[in-house]
Amino acid sequence: MKRNLFPILISALFISSILLSYSCKHEPEFLGIVIPVDTIGNNNNGGTTGSTCSKDTVYFAQQVLPIFQSSCALSGCHDAITHKKGLYLNSYSGILSTGGISISNPTNSKVYRAMLNTGEENMPPAPAAPMTSTQLSTISKWIGQGAKNNSCIESTCDTTNVKYSTHIKPLIQNNCQGCHSGATPGGGINLSTYAGVKAIADNGKFFGTISHLTGYKAMPQNGNKLSDCQITTVKIWISQGSPEN
Repeated sequence: MKRNLFPILISALFISSILLSYSCKHEPEFLGIVIPVDTIGNNNNGGTTGSTCSKDTVYFAQQVLPIFQSSCALSGCHDAITHKKGLYLNSYSGILSTGGISISNPTNSKVYRAMLNTGEENMPPAPAAPMTSTQLSTISKWIGQGAKNNSCIESTCDTTNVKYSTHIKPLIQNNCQGCHSGATPGGGINLSTYAGVKAIADNGKFFGTISHLTGYKAMPQNGNKLSDCQITTVKIWISQGSPEN
C-alpha cells in the first residue's frame, strides 16, 4: 500500500526549522568574551562570586564598576538613559559591548585611552577630576586578566591601622569623587581635597550617607552600597578624629 509521504516531509521540515532556530541563538560575543544576554542599559553588576578576595586579582564588582559608576555612568554622560556617543558604562555588558575593550592590548582599549586625558575625548571631561594612576592601573589590570564579570567575598576585615591615605582617600576616589569634584561638584560638596572630606566627616554626613541612615541621601548615588568592611573602616577613621594621616 502506498503511503502519502507529503505530511511526513512537512513534519520533518517543521522539526528541523525549530532545531535550527535554537542552534542559532548564541549569546553575543565580543573579542572572545561571552556577554550575558540582557538589555545593555540594565545592571548586570553582581559578578560571579566564587572565592574570597585575592590581592592578585582585580574584581569587577568591588573595584572596577565603582570607578565607572562614579566617573562615567553619570546623568548626561554614559548612563543607561543618556548613553552619550553610544557608550553604556553603567553595567558589565555595556562596558564590554560598547567600551572597545581589548584584552590582548588593555591600554589600547577605547575607554582606557579616553581615561588617560591625553586626547580630545577625555573621560571624565573637565572640570571633573581626572583618573588617578591607581585607577588606571586597576582598569588596565582587570582587562589584562580577561575583563571578567567577577566578584569576591571578604574573608576578613583588617582595621588595625586605618589611615586617610591608604583607606579613606582611595575609597572616595573610586566611589564618590566622580560626582563630588571639579568646579560644580554634586550637592556643592567637593571631595577632591582632604578639607572637603574632613568637613562631611565631622558633620556626620559622610557616615550617614554611606550607611544609608534615615534622614540622609544614600550614597554612592549611582552604585551599590559600600561593603560592611568599608563602612566600618570609615567609622573607625572618623572616631579617631578624621586625621590626615
